[in-house]
Amino acid sequence: MPTTVVDLRRFKDAGHRFVMLTCYDYQTACIFDEAGIPLIFIGDTLGIMVLGFDTTIPVTMDAMVHHCQAVCRGVRDALVIGDLPFGAYEVSAEQGLTNSIRLVKEGGVSVVKLEGPEFELVRAITSKGIPVMGHLGLTPQSVNATGGYKVQARTHEAADRLLSDAKELEAAGVCALVLEAVPTEVARRVTESLDVPTIGIGAGPHCDGQVLVSTEMLGLTSGPSPRFAKKYADLRSEIATAAKSFADEVATGAYPDHEHSYDWELR
Repeated sequence: MPTTVVDLRRFKDAGHRFVMLTCYDYQTACIFDEAGIPLIFIGDTLGIMVLGFDTTIPVTMDAMVHHCQAVCRGVRDALVIGDLPFGAYEVSAEQGLTNSIRLVKEGGVSVVKLEGPEFELVRAITSKGIPVMGHLGLTPQSVNATGGYKVQARTHEAADRLLSDAKELEAAGVCALVLEAVPTEVARRVTESLDVPTIGIGAGPHCDGQVLVSTEMLGLTSGPSPRFAKKYADLRSEIATAAKSFADEVATGAYPDHEHSYDWELR
């Protein structure tokens, strides 16, 4: 059965822990969907993981629509969420609503996600029948203002403010809330205080769901990763080995293997 927005509240009410994975292309979307991943998220992390930028800030709406289209072609059952990138809603709620409609109409997603305490914007988008996922704590689009990728809500005042923002986002109509890089007990407080589910990333074990960046989870990235970003495979090494094996066979004359090659003889 396809996962819907209604299922998110059902997951929380039933105490069912669920997962969300980022995805940026058709083939990976097919694999995740076949594996039964209930939430697939086209995040603006594609700027770093796919396009090679240092931050998510350069990602455009055109890029998001392009990748949302590719992912949606590969999904049958998962709930697909698309990110509003930096610059897509900062000018006005009207701008954010227009770009949200574009993600749904052109990109094909079912839910849009945005960062920060954008209460007016959430109300504007949900009033048009578009589900919205919120995001508090570390908000990567604000990395220049926050001074880097640091744990947020570490003081009592900041934790109280985050909880207040979470409650107001829920009142504005979000269907779920991502909590990124916040202390475990803060995430617990927020999760227990909301009726909508929380989805943690570097926020401890008490959130209703967990999300990982798939390229990190699959071991495709190089260099250091956040401590919470557990690698469940080492595909970077496997891909490199496969590429080198192909190159070696060509160099030694072992390729192609005629027993398994196509017969291209014209008939």
